[in-house]
Amino acid sequence: MSTIRSALVVALAAALAGVVPQAAAAPGPAPRDSVEEARLDRAEPREILRRSGFASVDEEFRTELARAHSFAQAERTVARHGARLWQRAVDRAQGRGPARGDLSRDDDRPLYWARLSLTRELRSWQARFCLSDEGRARLLDRLERSSRGQDSIRFPRGKGVKRILLTGFDPFTLDRDIRISNPSGATALALDGVLLRTADGSPARVETAVFPVRWADFADGTVERALRPHLPEVDLFTTVSQGRPGRFDVERTNGAWRGGFPDNENLSSTGTVPVGDPASQPQWTTTTLPHAAITAARTGRFPVLDNTAVTEIPAGSDTPTVRPDGPTPGSRARAGAGGDYLSNEIAYRATLLRDRLGLTRLRGGHLHTPVLEFGAGNTDPATGTVTDAGLVRNRVDIIAQVRAILGVAAARS
Repeated sequence: MSTIRSALVVALAAALAGVVPQAAAAPGPAPRDSVEEARLDRAEPREILRRSGFASVDEEFRTELARAHSFAQAERTVARHGARLWQRAVDRAQGRGPARGDLSRDDDRPLYWARLSLTRELRSWQARFCLSDEGRARLLDRLERSSRGQDSIRFPRGKGVKRILLTGFDPFTLDRDIRISNPSGATALALDGVLLRTADGSPARVETAVFPVRWADFADGTVERALRPHLPEVDLFTTVSQGRPGRFDVERTNGAWRGGFPDNENLSSTGTVPVGDPASQPQWTTTTLPHAAITAARTGRFPVLDNTAVTEIPAGSDTPTVRPDGPTPGSRARAGAGGDYLSNEIAYRATLLRDRLGLTRLRGGHLHTPVLEFGAGNTDPATGTVTDAGLVRNRVDIIAQVRAILGVAAARS
């Protein structure tokens, strides 16, 4: 009886950890790559990884993962490699250590493609113990969070330093041009952990994280999980994404609507933004960023606009209408100032979280950067190169201008 009880205890503990006892299941067919991971086999991602020194991170991960004899050991390996990848990308962007390649240090793409090389390894890994689908999903989630900086946000204690939280995004529309870089993700890498001077001369510490361009992750609450612990301790937050050509926009109003544009998994989602407690969900949320001060300041070569337009269905109507000065009472959202894609949604979720936490004095909202463009003569993805001087200049200038905008906004927080 004692032996039977011991076996039952071991089996129960394994099940709770996401592990299935070896005798209970045989390895099944290798999981298929995700849509994002499948793009890794294209020549451009391989070149980006090689020219940034990130080409071997999957081999290092595979070697260490193969040594894992338990779920707990595998989880530690996953968390360590995810955090190491994020820190390596941050260090490269901020000029610490060797560049390990000829790509510009400000490039965000090595992190994106290297992360996918790790998730592909983890998805196809045959563990020495039998791993349930739930257990593998837990490991993938841990890898995502740690390699995006979402679980390494640390602000200094005490007074005298303002605290700024900034988020960026992965590259997207990769089937249109797989070479694409996202200036918001590049900005997150360039500013993570940076101490900057605000417009009034006071110091501010910036902490950052990057989010996926996937509808399902947002519906699963990834934004709220990452931001909820930190909004009560910050003086300013801004979600950042790539927006319109040639201009920055401070998006005044965010709408509770998904417009259905395909994400990085080529999936669409249309309808009301799915959040907790939908009965109390508003159709609109509003920025508390100091938009007048930001747009009036000289922060860089791109104009910064206060964008107040929305698309609504007015009360008593069934027809969507563009309103240049914001929503009318009782209207239903069809697009915020920042549109109806995930940039609008992260702004909506972050500002709704701010409101639900009762943080009425907290400055926060969304900033759209200019579209990051390649240089003249390098606009055709079929014949162009993965980088050029124009792309680097545009990215560096956008990063510098976001930093200047943060300085203006933080001085009024």
